[in-house]
Amino acid sequence: MTSHQGIAISLFSGCGGLDLGVEGAGFRVAAAIEINDDAADTMEKNFDGLRSPVVRQDIREVSTQDLLEAGGLGAGERPDLLVGGPPCIAFSKSGFWLDYKREGRDPAAGLLQAYTRVLTEARPRAFLLENVYALTFRNRAGRPAFERLLAEIAAAGYDVRWRVLNAADYGVPQLRPRVFVTGVPRGERLPKLPEPTHGGQWERGHTGHASHPHVTAGAVLAGLTTEPEPGESVNGQWGHLLPAIPPGDNYLHYTAKRGHPQPLFEWRSRYWNFLLKLSPERPAPTIQAQPGPYVGPFHWEDRRLRVAELKRLFTFPDDFAFVGSRRSVQAQIGNAVPPLLAMRAGEAVATALQGMPG
Repeated sequence: MTSHQGIAISLFSGCGGLDLGVEGAGFRVAAAIEINDDAADTMEKNFDGLRSPVVRQDIREVSTQDLLEAGGLGAGERPDLLVGGPPCIAFSKSGFWLDYKREGRDPAAGLLQAYTRVLTEARPRAFLLENVYALTFRNRAGRPAFERLLAEIAAAGYDVRWRVLNAADYGVPQLRPRVFVTGVPRGERLPKLPEPTHGGQWERGHTGHASHPHVTAGAVLAGLTTEPEPGESVNGQWGHLLPAIPPGDNYLHYTAKRGHPQPLFEWRSRYWNFLLKLSPERPAPTIQAQPGPYVGPFHWEDRRLRVAELKRLFTFPDDFAFVGSRRSVQAQIGNAVPPLLAMRAGEAVATALQGMPG
């Protein structure tokens, strides 16, 4: 843990994965806004540096001044860091089967403008924004919104740098690409987003740095003692198929192309994560916030992942306490930024702020 660089104000905080990371980089999260009660309760349970209770309102109805005051900042004071990840469903690939999302007509997209409004008014010394990497895709929903975001950041007087970072390339045992956008007031030293420290296979190619192999699911779950959870069995129409699927494979095991004697599915007729099973020899694939009944990854022991295992696969500390039902906890974790990845990005910002005028 480095020494504290200064005060951070957190927007769209969720359960605090991004915030935990920037605190690991030396910042203090002094105020947070999160509309989901369970996630806000989780924030309050785990973050001792908050100067006020989490603000539980729609950010579009909260003034920037109220957020600054919640962080203990007085008139004329500005935060050292503005951090946050606006909800991403308007741009996520999982939502693109809906016409209005694919065509860029999702009202949730406007939450990016809520971020830039606070940026413009709070004038932080630096900012860090995270979102799904589909935001950068060249389609009607993603790229125009991303270009608008960058234009609004520039209009606020900030230089900007962005990059898609895959969590596994930074020591997280999960293949989870996200776009990180960071910046400082025009003319100041711009943060350099971190270079990968790990590398390995991703989809049909390789990613990261070959000096250290990706951290595997088997490595981080080894020795973890967990108790069975209600509802962890995979039942219903397709659940009985899971045990025969090899670790790291999915429903394609039951296709003629794979040579199955009694094929049940056509080749590539389902989403890739249908009946997907973790391999202990590789990082986990992206873990979703609201998986369907047959959407993996499932444990190689043919069951759903337990909360303690999800925390390890996201790099949350074992003693990080979540509030809410099992479904709510899955959503909180699945929506979170892995803290280790957030810390690496936060360290880059902290380095840039050293020696910068206050």
